[in-house]
Amino acid sequence: METLYITHPLCRLHEMGAWHPESPQRLDAIADQLAASGLMDFLRLCEARPATQQDLLRVHTSDYLAFLRKHVPAQGYFPIDADTLMNPATLEAAQVAAGAGLTALDCVLSGQSLTAFCAIRPPGHHARPGQAMGFCFFNNIAVAARYALDHYGLERVAIVDFDVHHGNGTEEAFAHEERVLMCSFYQHPFFPGIREEHPGPNMINVPVDAYADGAVIHEVVQKHWMPALRRFRPEIILVSAGFDAHREDDMGSLRLVEADYAWITNQLVEVAAESAQGRIVSFLEGGYDLSALGRSAVAHVRALGGY
Repeated sequence: METLYITHPLCRLHEMGAWHPESPQRLDAIADQLAASGLMDFLRLCEARPATQQDLLRVHTSDYLAFLRKHVPAQGYFPIDADTLMNPATLEAAQVAAGAGLTALDCVLSGQSLTAFCAIRPPGHHARPGQAMGFCFFNNIAVAARYALDHYGLERVAIVDFDVHHGNGTEEAFAHEERVLMCSFYQHPFFPGIREEHPGPNMINVPVDAYADGAVIHEVVQKHWMPALRRFRPEIILVSAGFDAHREDDMGSLRLVEADYAWITNQLVEVAAESAQGRIVSFLEGGYDLSALGRSAVAHVRALGGY
């Protein structure tokens, strides 16, 4: 089956200033590299539907949603913090970014496809139930996981996060939720620098030192992630696909290359084949060196779809 490539034009309209690394050009870099590689011809293009208030309230508070609606600027920017800003299109972009995973789940869980890559922005894994932070407004992967649990009645959802930064918002959303297993590595100490004090046994989130390379990460995956995932036997795997752990990305100090992202994805494909009928939905998170981002996304999507 074709891998779904889910995006929306609104995702390009959100921007936080010409200086900001989380730019619309990130989506162009991915699309350009997929086209140049020939992979785009094998993907099924889909437009994301916007998440509804009901969808968002599965993760976020009503007060927080009201705060965002109140502060959408008519022009210019509204700064939530020093590096997380709203422009007039941000809220709509965030709604379709959160809705992309729901679009993917509707297709994957109805058997139309096995895998999907959501090329979306703003990203999501730092967004807390009541707070935007780290370029993130809605926690896209958390909204999708709750939809899988509550709307489709799944009992075992795995979330895997390979961004260079800790997915603090995702951890907060699912700490002690027995139906969700979260596995990640992240550079430490580093942004965001906060964790749940006692996140629970369902959180396999492994800190690694700056300058860790692929060999270190492969060991983390084999020693910590894979045994936990196989014991859990997920019915679907959701991936926070951040590519800012690449050695060419100045946002972090890890040393991964495209082959590492392909290898990690192949490990997840194996687990999905064992217990999840091959079902994986991936969400773009970080990745700010445009060339490295595009090349890494190609490696990830190629492995995801077995191309």
